[in-house]
Amino acid sequence: MAFTVELEEWVGSVWHRFITRRASPDFPEARVDLASLQRPLALLFRAMGGASGVALEAASPRQLLLRRNLLQQVAGTCKQLPVAWCDSSNLRLPPSLAVYPDVGLNQELYRWLALLAAQAGDMRHWALDNQRWTAELLQRYPAMRPRYQRLVEAHLQLRPDPSQLAGGEAALERALCQALREPGSVHQFPRSERAPWPLPLWLYPAQNLGEPQACQLGEESDGQLVNASEQQQLARKQAKRVEESTSKGGLLIFRLENLFSWSEHIELDRCSDDSEDLDAARVAEDLDELALSKQRLRKGGGLKLDLDLPPADVDDIPLGDGIRLPEWDYRKQSLNKDFVNLQMYLPRGSEAQHLPARLAPLAKRLRRQFEHLRNDRQWLRQQTQGSELDLQAWLDFHVERQHGHCVERGLFMQQRTTRRDLACLLLADLSMSTDAHLDDEHRVIDVVIDSLLLFGETLSTLGDPFALYGFSSLRRQQVRMQELKSFSQRYDDQTRGRIQALKPGYYTRMGAAIRQATQLMSGCRQKRKLLLLVTDGKPNDLDLYEGRYGVEDTREAVLEARRAGLLPFCITIDQQGGDYLPYMFGANGYTLIRQPQQLPMRLPQLYRQLTQR
Repeated sequence: MAFTVELEEWVGSVWHRFITRRASPDFPEARVDLASLQRPLALLFRAMGGASGVALEAASPRQLLLRRNLLQQVAGTCKQLPVAWCDSSNLRLPPSLAVYPDVGLNQELYRWLALLAAQAGDMRHWALDNQRWTAELLQRYPAMRPRYQRLVEAHLQLRPDPSQLAGGEAALERALCQALREPGSVHQFPRSERAPWPLPLWLYPAQNLGEPQACQLGEESDGQLVNASEQQQLARKQAKRVEESTSKGGLLIFRLENLFSWSEHIELDRCSDDSEDLDAARVAEDLDELALSKQRLRKGGGLKLDLDLPPADVDDIPLGDGIRLPEWDYRKQSLNKDFVNLQMYLPRGSEAQHLPARLAPLAKRLRRQFEHLRNDRQWLRQQTQGSELDLQAWLDFHVERQHGHCVERGLFMQQRTTRRDLACLLLADLSMSTDAHLDDEHRVIDVVIDSLLLFGETLSTLGDPFALYGFSSLRRQQVRMQELKSFSQRYDDQTRGRIQALKPGYYTRMGAAIRQATQLMSGCRQKRKLLLLVTDGKPNDLDLYEGRYGVEDTREAVLEARRAGLLPFCITIDQQGGDYLPYMFGANGYTLIRQPQQLPMRLPQLYRQLTQR
C-alpha cells in the first residue's frame, strides 16, 4: 500500500513538471533575474530623471483575465503573471524575465522598462499613455529606436495570431500590435471581454496597496505583522478589500442531540502567547491574494487609553511644554507647519554613576590618542617667512614668472597653534529595534550606550563643546527626545548615569529629531557645527511616516540643517543602509559599520576624521 502511494506521488510530480513546462510561454534557458541587475537599473532610472526616493523592487503576479490555450488550462498556469508598474513611491519590475529566447533581449527589456518608468507620469489610459511615453522617449533619445524595434519585432513573433481570436479580441490585438510598431498612431482601442496577452514593453496601472487609505490616515494602526527583514524577503502580495461579515446565523446540517460527548472540568492557564506565529507567516507566503476587511466597531466615549505609552509615574521626566515642529510632505512639496509635537525628557531613575570598569581601558586609550588634538597645530601657507618652504606657492610663482605674470607672494610655511572652533551634537536612535540582540550577550541598545559613554569621555578630554541626545517616536503627536547632556552642562557622573539609564523606545521619526537638533545648535557660536546621527534603520512610524514619506522628510530636514550651517553625518549599522542613506545624506554624508560591536571604538575615530577635514 505504501509503495502504491509513493508511486502515485512520483507519477504526479513527473506529470506536473512535464505539463507545466510544456504550458509555460517562457524560455527558462534565457531567464534573467532582477536581483542581478537591480543596482544598475536603479542607477539608470535615477540618471534618466526618475525620482530618487522611488524604490525599485520585484513585482508580484497579477490576476489577468486571459484566453489560455488547452495546455495552459490543463496545467492551471498563466492565471497570474508579473507585470511592470510604477507610481510616485514604487517601481516594480518582474522578478525575472524569460519572455525572449535570448538573454541579451531580456536584459535589454529590463533596461527599457527602467527608461520608460523614468519618463512615465500619472496613468489615465493604459494604452494611450504608454504610447505617448514611448514616443517621447524615442524622440528624446533617437539612439534607442533600433533597440526598441528589436524588442518589438521579437515580441510580435510570440504574440497570439489575431486570425485565431474572436472578433473583439482580434481587433484589440491588431490595434496593440500597431501601437507597438508605431507608438502614438492608435487613438482608439476596441473593447474586449478578455484582457490581451501581457505586453512586457509597457507599464501597467499601479497597485497602491502599500499606501494607507485616505480615511485611515488619522486612525490608529495595529502595527506590523512581520519585521523589516521578513518584509524584504516576502514578495509583494496582491490584496483586495472585502466587507466584514457580521451575520451570526447559519444552516445547521446536523442535530446536536446526535452528538455524543464527554467532558471533564480541567483548570487551564489560557494566557495569550505574544510570540510570533511562524505558521501564519508561512500561510501568508503561500497565498496568492490577501483579503483585507475593516472592522467597524463603535468607539466608546469618555476615556481613551493608549496602552503603548507607560503611565506617568514610571515614564521619563518631561522638560517643559511640547515643541511644535513642521514636517515635509513630498506629495504637496511643502512643509506642514506645527504638524509634529516633540517633547523633551530626562531618563527616569537615572542616578550619578561612574564609568563602567569594563570601559575604563578603552576610555584611557582614547584619551591618550586625542590629547594631542586639544591644541591643534596647523600650517599657514604663503608666509613671507617661516620654517618650511611652501612648494605649492613656489611652483605657482615659477609658472607665473615663465608667463610674465609675476605676483609677489610668500614662499614659506609657518606652523602655529590654533584653537579648535567647532561644536558637535550627537543624536542617538533609541527606537524599539535597538532591543534586538546582536549576539548572546549584547543588544543594540547596549552598544549604543557604550558608544555614548566613550564618545563623551573622548570629547570631554578634547575640550570641544558637545551635546548628547536620544530620540524615538510614537506617531506625530508623541516624538520623544531624551536630553542626556546639553551644551551648557558638564560631562560628569550625572551624565553617565543618564546614559546608562537609557531604554529602547518606540519608532524613528527622524526628521523631527534632526529639526530640533538644528534648533539646539543654532545658539552655538562656533564656526563649524557637526551633527552626528547614530541609527540602526530607516525612518518609520505607525502613521503615514513610512516608505518614501519618511525618507523624503528626513532628506528635507538634512537639507535644512545644511542651510543652517551644520554638517549632518549619519552613522548606521543597518546593512541595507546603502540603499537609502545616499539619497538622504549624500554620497559622502554617511558611513556603514558592518560589525556593530565595533561602534564604540569607531565613533570617536570617525569624529576625528570629520573634524580634521
